[in-house]
Amino acid sequence: MNAPTPAPVAGTTATASDRPAPLLLNPGPVTLSERVRRALLQPDLCHRESEFFDLQDEARARLLRVYDLPATQWAPVLLTGSGTAAVEAMISSLIPADGRLLVIENGVYGERISAIATRHGIASEALHGEWGADIDLAALTARLDATPAITHVAVVHHETTTGRLNPLDKIGGLCRQRGIGILLDAVSSFGAEAIDFENGGIVAAAAGANKCLHGVPGACFVLARHEALAAGHPRTMYLDLAAWERAQAQRGTPFTPSVHAYYALLEALREFEDEGGLAARHARYAALAEHVRAGLATLGIAALLPAEQSSVVLRSYRLPEGIDYPTLHDGLKAAGFVIYAGQGVLSQTMFRISTMGALSDADMQRLIDAVASIVSTAAAPAPAR
Repeated sequence: MNAPTPAPVAGTTATASDRPAPLLLNPGPVTLSERVRRALLQPDLCHRESEFFDLQDEARARLLRVYDLPATQWAPVLLTGSGTAAVEAMISSLIPADGRLLVIENGVYGERISAIATRHGIASEALHGEWGADIDLAALTARLDATPAITHVAVVHHETTTGRLNPLDKIGGLCRQRGIGILLDAVSSFGAEAIDFENGGIVAAAAGANKCLHGVPGACFVLARHEALAAGHPRTMYLDLAAWERAQAQRGTPFTPSVHAYYALLEALREFEDEGGLAARHARYAALAEHVRAGLATLGIAALLPAEQSSVVLRSYRLPEGIDYPTLHDGLKAAGFVIYAGQGVLSQTMFRISTMGALSDADMQRLIDAVASIVSTAAAPAPAR
């Protein structure tokens, strides 16, 4: 049974000053469609009632359909939390007690996986690269061959530190040849980028509702092979993936989930299918991202990475000459857009723009026009005294 459809809501979202909220160009949360926003106003629902389990069942089935995964091989596990909760659940649950993890790092989120493994006492090591660098496949091959104890490799598919899309097909081939399972951080790629679940060596992938699926923060999930769940070694109670999966498969839940975030996720998944699914979302993002890249290029603002090495979800750009990030951010926020700073040492040299969410080509043109205004103002000579 489908969850109830809410009544339409009059008006639009506004700030405290009664101005329209700025469009979010940060890598999640995203600007919601009115359809998903209305889903948050559905009736309060007890998480032990059949109506909730109907909602949960449909959401789990639709998550598998995003990449056409068979339920006989894959288990969708819904959790309450951010994308990091899903990643931590995957890492802490699925590596056997005698397993060893190799983490590929070339940004903040790869390094976060290493920190998670250390926190849980998991035997692990890292193949470290500079932020934004391409993965050294020769070094990866050498490490895997030199360390036969490695049972799993963890990698971030889309490293939003810089917008780099890591070469999952090549990494998967190396791991598959050696019988090593990939634990994939797909938090900011799931639903928009191609992922070869069948032939890519992947045993589990973690993601969240409030990125490419256009839901709200508070719901996340892991898609795991049944055999990976069975062979795992849970190290926490709340993030025990096998326990969550067993309960959900029997129309239950071990703890209280974020019911309204699940409402929004389900409506976002319905909207995702209605709009054409994975191929359509990828094409939409690609068009928006290219519009932004080309428009900024006319203003002399260069992309940090070539388009062929970047995701369609988010791209990084070098700050314009003579303009620091606070100036650019504040000027664009006044014009109705929220962009994102670089992280760590990159904060002084770059900014990031995501094209996820309820955004249009017209929105991107307004963004480019706003950047052009800021650049021209900065370049204007100071008035004579």
